[in-house]
Amino acid sequence: MLELLAFGDTGWLDELLLGALGTLALLLVSFPIGLALGICLAYVKFAREPTLRIWGNLVTSVLRGVPELITLLIIYFYGQRLLNAATGTLGWQRMEISAYGCGVAALSMVLTAYASEVFLGSLRAMGPSSIEAAKALGLGRFVTLRFVVLPELMRLSEPGLSNLWLALLKRTALVSTISFTELLKQSQTAAHSSGHYLWFYGIACLGYIMLGRLTYPVFRYWIGHHRFKAYAKAI
Repeated sequence: MLELLAFGDTGWLDELLLGALGTLALLLVSFPIGLALGICLAYVKFAREPTLRIWGNLVTSVLRGVPELITLLIIYFYGQRLLNAATGTLGWQRMEISAYGCGVAALSMVLTAYASEVFLGSLRAMGPSSIEAAKALGLGRFVTLRFVVLPELMRLSEPGLSNLWLALLKRTALVSTISFTELLKQSQTAAHSSGHYLWFYGIACLGYIMLGRLTYPVFRYWIGHHRFKAYAKAI
């Protein structure tokens, strides 16, 4: 069994490591995009205009209600057609969407819906004292948003975002259905080739656990560093 985890032609360790890098590539790109869009969607649902709130809640309900695999397959099979129709209308050259691009798009959209609920709860929990202090200091709207509101919003949202980080890591396994080279896809290939299904699926489980344990401190450091750095600039 251990010989199957060797490097080179006799083992699958190099392929599994390549799949782990693909999983990290999906995670590290999808998460910031989903967070940025989630903040925007949260402000839409937090707006005073009823129409904006209705549209924001509708988008969230659809993305949270539809299974993530269906969202991924719709983007993979019909996103290319929509892009070709748009480029043809504009007179541009044909553009191809890779499996990686479809995976990032689907994971980012799903994360947007869940992150917007986390940020919406944090917006409702935020007190007006920080904004009033910023106004008293004469700070503009952009400066207040960038250096006062967003750091406090990230602080309140940190527990929920940490769960979304780990959930997104597990959702990356869905991208194996569209033949993207990630950890589960490489484990499936190794299992089919060697016949040792339980062994390689167990290795995949261990790999996801290790990725979660290794990347979670990086996520906590990034959130905390960004928050305190913004506070220092504001001061």
